[in-house]
Amino acid sequence: MWAPGPWNNRLPALSVSQSISSVCCFSCCRCWASGAHGRQRCRGPASATTQGHVACRHQNLTEVPTPSLRLAQAVVFCGRATLKGPKSRMWLASRSLPTMVLEEDMVSALETQELVRTKGPRPHVGLVVLSLRSPPPQLTQRLDLQGNQLKVIAPAAFQALPHLTHLDLRHCQVELVAEGAFRGLGRLLVLNLASNRLSALPQEALDGLGSLRRLELERNLLEELRPGAFGALGALVTLNLAHNALVYLPPMAFQGLLRTRGLQLAHNALSVLAPEALAGLPALRRLSLHHNELQALPGAALAQARGLARLELGHNPFTYAGEEDGLALPGLRELALDHGALQALDPRAFAHCPRLHTLDLRGNQLDTLPPLQGPGQLRRLRLQGNPLWCGCRARPLLEWLARARVRSDGACRGPRRLRGEALDALRPSDLRCPGDPAEDEDEDEEPAAARPRAPPGPAEEDGAAQPCPRACVCASASRHSGCEGRGLQAVPRGFPGDTQLLDLRRNRFPAVPRAAFPGLGRLVSLHLQHCGIAALEAGALAGLGSLLYLYLSDNQLSGLGAAALEGAPRLGYLYLERNRFLQVPAPALRALPRLFSLHLQDNAVERLAPGDLAGTQALRWLYLSGNRLTQVSPGALGPAPELEKLHLDRNQLREVPTGALEGLPALRELQLSGNPLRALRDGAFRPVGGSLQHLFLNSSGLEQVSPGAFSGLGPRLQSLHLQKNQLQALPALPGLSQLELVDLSGNPFRCDCQLLPLHRWLTGLNLRVGATCAAPPSARGQRVKAAVAVFEACPSWASRKAKRMPSARRARVKGRWRGADKVGRWGGREA
Repeated sequence: MWAPGPWNNRLPALSVSQSISSVCCFSCCRCWASGAHGRQRCRGPASATTQGHVACRHQNLTEVPTPSLRLAQAVVFCGRATLKGPKSRMWLASRSLPTMVLEEDMVSALETQELVRTKGPRPHVGLVVLSLRSPPPQLTQRLDLQGNQLKVIAPAAFQALPHLTHLDLRHCQVELVAEGAFRGLGRLLVLNLASNRLSALPQEALDGLGSLRRLELERNLLEELRPGAFGALGALVTLNLAHNALVYLPPMAFQGLLRTRGLQLAHNALSVLAPEALAGLPALRRLSLHHNELQALPGAALAQARGLARLELGHNPFTYAGEEDGLALPGLRELALDHGALQALDPRAFAHCPRLHTLDLRGNQLDTLPPLQGPGQLRRLRLQGNPLWCGCRARPLLEWLARARVRSDGACRGPRRLRGEALDALRPSDLRCPGDPAEDEDEDEEPAAARPRAPPGPAEEDGAAQPCPRACVCASASRHSGCEGRGLQAVPRGFPGDTQLLDLRRNRFPAVPRAAFPGLGRLVSLHLQHCGIAALEAGALAGLGSLLYLYLSDNQLSGLGAAALEGAPRLGYLYLERNRFLQVPAPALRALPRLFSLHLQDNAVERLAPGDLAGTQALRWLYLSGNRLTQVSPGALGPAPELEKLHLDRNQLREVPTGALEGLPALRELQLSGNPLRALRDGAFRPVGGSLQHLFLNSSGLEQVSPGAFSGLGPRLQSLHLQKNQLQALPALPGLSQLELVDLSGNPFRCDCQLLPLHRWLTGLNLRVGATCAAPPSARGQRVKAAVAVFEACPSWASRKAKRMPSARRARVKGRWRGADKVGRWGGREA
């Protein structure tokens, strides 16, 4: 404040911006600052604004700048005139008056020092200026340090700026963020570390950022995420990890992100997502995984993010999507699978995504598409860029599109008379089937014109020669090569060395010889389905060190030796369904230490013996559906510490193989439907009670379930499928407290007093279970849960009600049962 005196008129007017910049200064900003070389004023693009924004871009800084505060106390003696506060500090600074630079420990002494006015006939001026380096007065809210050379963010580097809300560190060549680097920034909302050189994040690197809403880490060199790295970011809404070098997401990688709604993982090298990778993201609504190396839908991992509304999986080398991929997202509205390598789609691939509205399949290799079952709200289907064959096989698709009122795009690649026609402009009657006039001529075009599995690469369009076998298509842009359905009698050679996907389906190779795929060390996915293969010779896969996916489905294989798979040590997915196996090819499996998923459905395996799966310690998914299994011996499956899915449905098992379930501590899904089980004994699933989440027992001829059949299955079980059995009674299951789905439909329940415990249990569930009464005739067709009139006659009904109701209420209900009082019957007060 100014005191009255004659000096008032001689002091300059000061703006607000001057006051702020004089208080909070950085050595790189346009303000005075004390440094090693005395006071200096920085020139260039840096600036300070009245909103507390400070920018120090492209200043070649090698460390985070230290802010300084000139805490000046000026006392002007002029008669009784006294000048104090920030205005005096600016006035003194503007005139470059001499200052006294003091250490912090001298301040207290000077503050108590008595200053005496100068005496004399003429007023004199006495000046004392204290210039002290100390933390800033907490005004800076936005700090922009783009384009510097910081390299390392030291511990507590921004401790002096507790009011920062936005911090921009892009293009700063940061290689290391030390533990505790951002401690003290409890108000920070946005942190941008994009376009740096980070290869890892220490576990406590982001501590202290409890209010952070957005974190930008794209365009770094991150190769792994350590569980717990984001544990302190409980308020984070958006996390961007695009354009890094991630190849694997470990379990609980995002633990602690309870409010995160958007996660960007595009443009990485992800090929595997651990099943629990997305656990800890309960609020996630949008996930982007496009431009990665995923070759199968990561259904198990995605199931942890059940609230997803938009999922982007485009530009991944998927070749097939089916129900077995386990994509179950009840809230999903938009799914993008564009520009991949999809060649086939199962009708029930999206059966567990009931709210799906938009499905993007552009730019794949689909020549036909079945009517999709399950997504009843689907309204938009994008098919542009697929080689659609508008022949007889497409009639069901057109009929379904019209019936379900789904808008679609895409154009026909053939036959000749419909080439280029828009799919949504066709009617089912426009598509000719065998026997229709002129159809034979058109259908002859299909193998040659409608079957190329990859678009031509740029070099091919320019007419440049490509190393590619005759009758095959090699696309340099997508690194896919294919010779599907060309009638080849031997495996062709001469494919480009960078081929990642090789499609040789529907040819005739009785045997695959030794070293059949020379020069394909980068091959990731090999398709040999429907080739009539009866044998793989020793060394057939020699040199395929990058192979992850091997498709040998629908062949004539009855055995597979270990030597046949030598040369493919990274093989993770082996598809052997619909062959002639009489037993599990145990020797071959021992040669695959990284085997992740084994498909042996629809073979003729009769028994699983101890040791059949020995050596498959990394196995997570085992599919043995549709075989002839009558026995699964104890020790045949375990120990398998990583096994999560076990499908034994459609076999001949007469009892649950309880002993074989020992040693499976991670089992989450057990499929036993379609076996002639008839009865469940006590403790049938106790060995997997601590981990099992989904249990399928439907269509198993069950007539009896013991009261303790599900003992041990407790808080983790989420779904129980008992539909289409022969159950007339079922005990209550109060121990299954976390069930999200129970299906009891298609059972002939007898609604009598024996079923009363089940009725009471169902009444306490907020679920639709589909259980209906088949007897007695008076209750036939009623829901078990709602058939109160039947159960009211049971002796234990009244006693149970009496215990639950107060005496006055009990009297009114008693009167209602006897029909004695109409007022009491409607819940009113008795007279």
